Amino acid sequence: MTVHYYVKQGESMKGNFLPITREEMKERGWDQVDFVYVSGDAYVDHPSFGHAIITRLLESRGYRIGIIAQPDWRKPESVQVFGEPRLGFLVSAGNMDSMVNHYSVSKKRRKTDAYTPGGEMGKRPDYACVVYGNLIRQTYKKTPIILGGIEASLRRMAHYDYWSDKLKRSVLLDSGADVISYGMGEHSIVELAEALDAGIPVEDITYIAGTVVKTKSLDSIYDAEILPSFEDLKADKMNYARSFYTQYLNTDAFNGKRLVEPYSEHLYVVQNPPATPLTQMEMDDVYSLPYQRTYHPSYEAKGGVPAIKEIKFSLISNRGCFGGCSFCALTFHQGRIVQVRSHESLIEEAKEITKDKDFKGYIHDVGGPTANFRHPSCKKQMEHGVCKTRQCLFPSPCKNLDADHRDYVSLLRKLRDIPKVKKVFIRSGIRFDYLLADKKQEFLRELCEYHVSGQLKVAPEHVAGPVLSLMGKPEHKVYEEFTRQFYKMNERIGKEQYLVPYLMSSHPGSTLKEAVELAEYCRDLGYMPEQVQDFYPTPSTLSTCMYYTGVDPRTMQKVYVPKSPHEKAMQRALIQYRNPELYDLVIEALHKAGRSDLIGFGPKCLVRPRQMRGSGNDKKAGRKEPKKGSKGSNGQKRQNNSEYRGRVEGKNKKKSIRNVHSKKNRK
Repeated sequence: MTVHYYVKQGESMKGNFLPITREEMKERGWDQVDFVYVSGDAYVDHPSFGHAIITRLLESRGYRIGIIAQPDWRKPESVQVFGEPRLGFLVSAGNMDSMVNHYSVSKKRRKTDAYTPGGEMGKRPDYACVVYGNLIRQTYKKTPIILGGIEASLRRMAHYDYWSDKLKRSVLLDSGADVISYGMGEHSIVELAEALDAGIPVEDITYIAGTVVKTKSLDSIYDAEILPSFEDLKADKMNYARSFYTQYLNTDAFNGKRLVEPYSEHLYVVQNPPATPLTQMEMDDVYSLPYQRTYHPSYEAKGGVPAIKEIKFSLISNRGCFGGCSFCALTFHQGRIVQVRSHESLIEEAKEITKDKDFKGYIHDVGGPTANFRHPSCKKQMEHGVCKTRQCLFPSPCKNLDADHRDYVSLLRKLRDIPKVKKVFIRSGIRFDYLLADKKQEFLRELCEYHVSGQLKVAPEHVAGPVLSLMGKPEHKVYEEFTRQFYKMNERIGKEQYLVPYLMSSHPGSTLKEAVELAEYCRDLGYMPEQVQDFYPTPSTLSTCMYYTGVDPRTMQKVYVPKSPHEKAMQRALIQYRNPELYDLVIEALHKAGRSDLIGFGPKCLVRPRQMRGSGNDKKAGRKEPKKGSKGSNGQKRQNNSEYRGRVEGKNKKKSIRNVHSKKNRK
């Protein structure tokens, strides 16, 4: 269904933020709003923020919207700013899952929140959707509550919650809400608004694609696939693995089935099929709405909202991703069908960006989930949907893959030609195996010539075959071929630029053996990662399902899962083996992996052996005591014996290249 957006006569308030106080509502001549949007983020009226898109979209359809950003969840009156809305409350935890926002993978509380004025932490609760929903329900017993955003989307059915280490019910039940609008919500939120506006009781709005609802009876549902009950899921992790994979296979709008998750004989959670992808016209319309493109002025006193810095001068060109990485939730949230904006839409936004007083000539990014995806992976998808049990790029590119960068190259050229634009960067990440599948090399040349600033960040994630297979990433030889072509192209155009690989430790399937293999790869590159990301089991990914169940839900085969904090620390330390502070962990890991051959003085050794106490050689052994003036893993100076190899043999010192591939690998 194609939806065209419009503004009712007399309702447009272009040039203004939406009201955040009752006084601002009154200034507009309103006695009541149609919807109150409650957000865990500060109010930033920019299309990179979900609350901005949904509220501006509803405004364009003639609805009156009030925004309550980061209410004090300890005070019921904080959600009563506008009184009872005519149609309902819209609730989102924000642009991030609140638990990911609050906690590192080690479950340590983060110190700052980029989505809060001044970066202040603690302005939203843990499990924000649940807390906000119950807060509203305390006062407004019957008013419809609609959940949306990534937290609700990824928790829409029973899910494993890493932070409590247990299986949780659908967030719909625990929040007291009536409906979840999941995924990209433009279609479903408009249909929900129209149904409510037509006087249909919220409990009867059970049919809209892209929504999750609850019901007491299945009498009116004839076409659903029944998933295991919540009790069955709790009783056996294998049931959860099978249930999750069924959900994974039904994330496509064209072939996805209606799914039912029973909670009792009188309570069922029903997931309707996903909403259809936005057409290009709809995408253009969404991004042309009258955003102020910045945070609300009331935040100025605290220095504004830090998150705006990353996206203020960036362009979102696409949604969806057919990359299929197992640790990524995009399949569940945006889907695998790529949706794009027109060149005209993006150029118009870029021109608006150049008018900003703070614009210095640099567009920071032109992309989305994957920057170099500018059309569906094959022509059949918009008619038949994506293949259920086959991936577009894994284990190798599908023969039907349309690997073509011409549209993206053309777009980038047009953006570079805009007056006042000095440079157009690509920072959201490219899929290197897709780049290689395009044999024309036109994009690779222009990428190296115009869109890299010294370093290009890419994500091979690992080097070991068993881990890469579980990740849904290409074989390591594919990445090696990309590095070869990247350096060859830079040599051809006379530039010296480097690749910075993102690496992940402790992903399911990674034993100490695979972690050592990754460390050896870093050794051979002369590469010292400043940061290493442990696998983070966020809701609704294949990898999180592996973490919880111990099996790959696609095959039901057992998977090794590193879970103990100590083992994860060892795997992380191996990748950063040159850091003297991690010496003891590296030694322990190498012994446990049966790789004590990597402890010694040879060129292939990772660390020196321990020395006898009192020998005066503790520092040479890589012990914790750093040399005065040296620094740890922040990428600055460190001990000579950790920084160089070949010293014992009397060879010249060989400086390792931190954050870049070594020159020897260019040929």
